[in-house]
Amino acid sequence: MSRFFSDKFAALTPYTPGEQPQDKQYIKLNTNESPFPPSPSVALAAREEGEKLHLYSDPENLRLRQKLAERYGVKPSQVIVSNGSDDVLNYAFMAFGDEQHPMLFPDISYGFYPVFAKLNRIPYTEAPLTADFRVDIKDYVNSRKTVVLANPNAPTGIALGLEAIEQVLSGNPDNVVIVDEAYVDFGGESALSLLPHYENLLVVRTFSKSRSLAGARLGFAIGSEELIRDLNTIKYSINPYSVNRMTEACGIAALEEDSYYMDNCRTIMETRCWTIKALEALGMEVLPSSTNFIFAKSDKIDGEKMYVELKKRGILVRHFASPRIREYNRITIGTQAQMERLGQNIEELLKDC
Repeated sequence: MSRFFSDKFAALTPYTPGEQPQDKQYIKLNTNESPFPPSPSVALAAREEGEKLHLYSDPENLRLRQKLAERYGVKPSQVIVSNGSDDVLNYAFMAFGDEQHPMLFPDISYGFYPVFAKLNRIPYTEAPLTADFRVDIKDYVNSRKTVVLANPNAPTGIALGLEAIEQVLSGNPDNVVIVDEAYVDFGGESALSLLPHYENLLVVRTFSKSRSLAGARLGFAIGSEELIRDLNTIKYSINPYSVNRMTEACGIAALEEDSYYMDNCRTIMETRCWTIKALEALGMEVLPSSTNFIFAKSDKIDGEKMYVELKKRGILVRHFASPRIREYNRITIGTQAQMERLGQNIEELLKDC
């Protein structure tokens, strides 16, 4: 770092995104992207809006918020959109975390949570997952902290039921509970139905996974009008034009063809089921998953070696070096053909062990 870099960020360790190597063509099963392209209308909407790029986008993103409100049965004033769900999550950390409201999230979860906390100088606690990698609700009830839960969780893929989320909400009436639902369309239960009953609930979602728009960068949150006003105070103090014209047009078009994307989600879930059975038949352990990825390990080969060997064979999966999960790899569910190729290569690897 330069000698000009602020001391307040000197100890910051940035989030590490999934690798995007360019040296050859890979089967990419490492970043939880959809294997399916967006619907044709999305590309058309982007091209049409591209002719207007000399004009600023709508800072209120009203048309997109109206579409989202219609889709999820809320008011447009209950919706905020921004440049990916990471952007929205950072606003939420800034708005609802401080010395009086420290943050609480699992020790094994989305790697950006501790980064956001450190970036914004917010005290935080990481509650350990249980031995079988589940969230222990007792750690979050009456916590007197701002709670952040990825549901389903990442990288484990395990989901909490609504009863558990409601326990956390009712047990923390004076603190915001942020439920990060990036993967909920692949088999989880959304907490959106609880919104009328809990003013402290904020649900964060993304277009990156189930709506095939990872490259467009579009995320949103839904909560009470008061919570959304708080987030907008942060957003309009940083970048009111955080969603560009083309991305907004893509989001609107995607919502207008919702059935296309939900059909894709069902296909991914079917492929996930096939993949779990195939890997278990090879003697691998696979955690229960309600996401578009699985978390798996083998007793015959350590996690890092499997990751390295698969990469040599042109298949990318995600390996984490944290001690509790280093034997596992997170594997995105791709097309049926891609998962069959994965299974064949893992079978070959295990034969040599």
